[in-house]
Amino acid sequence: MRRPVSPSVFRAALKYSVPVLLGYTTIGTAFGLLLVDAGYPWWLAPVMSTVMYAGAGQYIAVGLFAAGASLWEAALVQLVVNARHIAYGLSMLKRFRKAGPFRFYLVYALTDETFALLSSMPPPERGAEDEGGRSRFMFYAALLNQLYWVSGSVAGALAGSLIPFDASGVGFALTALFVVLMVDQVFPAVRNVRDGPTRKGTRTPSHVFIVSALAAVLAFFILPDRAALLAAMAVSLLVSGIIEKSKKKERGEC
Repeated sequence: MRRPVSPSVFRAALKYSVPVLLGYTTIGTAFGLLLVDAGYPWWLAPVMSTVMYAGAGQYIAVGLFAAGASLWEAALVQLVVNARHIAYGLSMLKRFRKAGPFRFYLVYALTDETFALLSSMPPPERGAEDEGGRSRFMFYAALLNQLYWVSGSVAGALAGSLIPFDASGVGFALTALFVVLMVDQVFPAVRNVRDGPTRKGTRTPSHVFIVSALAAVLAFFILPDRAALLAAMAVSLLVSGIIEKSKKKERGEC
């Protein structure tokens, strides 16, 4: 992606966020349908999507509400589910530190999909930094992503309130979006089609996905459901870090 120029920063962010637009409006709609199907008023969808803004967390919250979970139980489950934000949030500290006042919203709005977009941005070329432009670009991309999510959730909640709908299987929409984002990161050909030959982003090393998949499968079969996610994350981060460090040593980078 080329360095955004001030007059076209918003348009560049809008174009760059189209993959999330397609996904967030869909799974946001699914969330709104599930929320209303569980017996809650439609207006709770935009409130949760604005204040809470956690895709998987919001899906889980609906189930916790319906199951009558206590506040402490809900808080613990949400902490476990959203602990992954700590892992990839730390990797964005360097970029957000230079974002000025935008950094506060960027920290709040860093969802999985927003991280996938912002982390794929190439670093600025030496002598051609435009931190102001890059900061606005990241801010607009994050803001647009949340607007997509809020719009989808409102549409789904209103549709569910007005039209009888069987919400069975709708929750799989969130998993489908994660799969699409993974394919976008793993296969460079997909990224070239989206970004064009002069707008290639960074590619996540393939060993990260292999290690994560193996850790998730092992944790699923060995550990209880509530501990599996955190254990899989911890193992994948540890093993991936060791592999990356050994590769850097081979390249003489450290």
